[in-house]
Amino acid sequence: MAKNSTAIDVGSGTAVAVQGRLEKGSFQLTGFAVAENPGGSLESGWGALELPFKPGPMRVALSGKELNVRYTRVPSVPDWQLRRLMRFEVAEVGDTSGTEVASDFNLLPTPPEADGEDIVLLAMARTSLLDEHHAGLAAGGFTLECYTPAAIGLYNAYLRHGVVQDDTVLLANIGHESVDVVIMRGPDLVFARNQSGGAKLFVEAISQQLGVKGEQAARLVREFADLRPGAMHSTPNHEKVSRACSAAAGQLVSLLQSSVLFCKTQVKLSTLKLDRVLICGGASSMEGLSDALAAGLSVPVQRFDPWPLVDSSALSPSESDALREYGAEAVVALGLATMATDKDAYGLEILPPDLARKREFLGRKIWLIAAGILAAAYLGFFVQQTTSQANELKKTERSLRSQVSSKQRTDSKTRDLLALNEVLSRDALDLQRIVGTGEQMARTLEFLGTKMPADFWITRMEGRWGVDEELSIGDNVPRPLVLLKGALRQGAQAPIGQYQGMVESLPSALPGVQSNTSFDRDRYSIDLSTFGDPLSPADDVDAEEDI
Repeated sequence: MAKNSTAIDVGSGTAVAVQGRLEKGSFQLTGFAVAENPGGSLESGWGALELPFKPGPMRVALSGKELNVRYTRVPSVPDWQLRRLMRFEVAEVGDTSGTEVASDFNLLPTPPEADGEDIVLLAMARTSLLDEHHAGLAAGGFTLECYTPAAIGLYNAYLRHGVVQDDTVLLANIGHESVDVVIMRGPDLVFARNQSGGAKLFVEAISQQLGVKGEQAARLVREFADLRPGAMHSTPNHEKVSRACSAAAGQLVSLLQSSVLFCKTQVKLSTLKLDRVLICGGASSMEGLSDALAAGLSVPVQRFDPWPLVDSSALSPSESDALREYGAEAVVALGLATMATDKDAYGLEILPPDLARKREFLGRKIWLIAAGILAAAYLGFFVQQTTSQANELKKTERSLRSQVSSKQRTDSKTRDLLALNEVLSRDALDLQRIVGTGEQMARTLEFLGTKMPADFWITRMEGRWGVDEELSIGDNVPRPLVLLKGALRQGAQAPIGQYQGMVESLPSALPGVQSNTSFDRDRYSIDLSTFGDPLSPADDVDAEEDI
């Protein structure tokens, strides 16, 4: 059975846990948990979350002000050199801010505008943020696999469970206090970022304009806000709340527009243009938010729902109910859990410095122990095998020496025979040139003297040394040819029959002859040679079919 993976996304509004595994090519949920976070802190979020399943090592989402994502263009360099460059940059950021940071980086798919350079996505998180999460993990008795920016989980959720087309898409996870944004071209990640904002903007707008605070303001947003442009409001409360929230919707539009501008400058994609926008997160369910964003961004905006492509049949009824209610807030956790089941998934894995050093040490130690065991085993095997192999090699050497001597003698004789054969071949060709032409001409004259009809005569007879594919003399190896041209008396009886009779008697008079004949009223020609290559049976059949 495939191994379960567990992912946690603790936000200021809710805390979500997703567990699942890869089954027959699709992701199957095996656990789901969600809890409201009334305190709004990481500590209260971890404390509120109770898991109905046994979790494994967890991938934890990172977001907020203490996470910094930046982009660097570098020439194409070896991996070790790129790691060194990124270490220098991380050290510089840590020195400038005066705080310790943990980091990881990955290359973005190279866009056409890159001009041969690589684009590095570098994510840095303050260790104070990791310490808060670590306290929550320790309090729950959980173990950490790694921390990953929430935007990277969002990208993997879209790539694995979304409808990917050949267009440019902005996907925004609108949480309570932050917005995670990714921009994709087709399946390729172009940009990832997290920003302050989210549903809290609407709550603050209600507090400022209507004088209500806290949970009461949030309740008014949920019950009365309708952001559809030109919407008709049924009650004064609907109208007041919707008008108050419209300014916050404008802030959210500006936030998404700034992400596109930041992408153009940071990644240097000046021609970038959005084709559509997808939204998820708790605030995405607000009435008319998609319409308001579409009006402000001038592109289609839809809610992103990956859950129809996820197998949730293994969940309990209570977990299924929670998924239906809070699915929009669990997209990041779904993407992180999916990443853990796919070794080829695009990812970042940020570790606290002490844990990173420990894992690096353990990795090296395991390799050293394995290398030592293999070396000892090999040395023992080598010593055991060397003596017997030496004796075998001596026997083989004696046998090979004998074989080499025999082969050398055979080779010398073969070379002598090849040289003699070449001399004899040249002599045979010379004799054929001298004797063959005259002998073939004499035999042809004898044939004409006995077989040529009385009404026929020869106008030209030529003996030649040449090549003629139709007489099976090719491959640029000349041989003796006889070329005849003749005429016949006008008014001769059945001239074609007499001509065919003469031609058909050629093989009996000149065994092995091959000829090329033509007849035109009172003219005829015969090209022949008895030195052509013999016809194969297939050639004979073809010749008969031609006749």
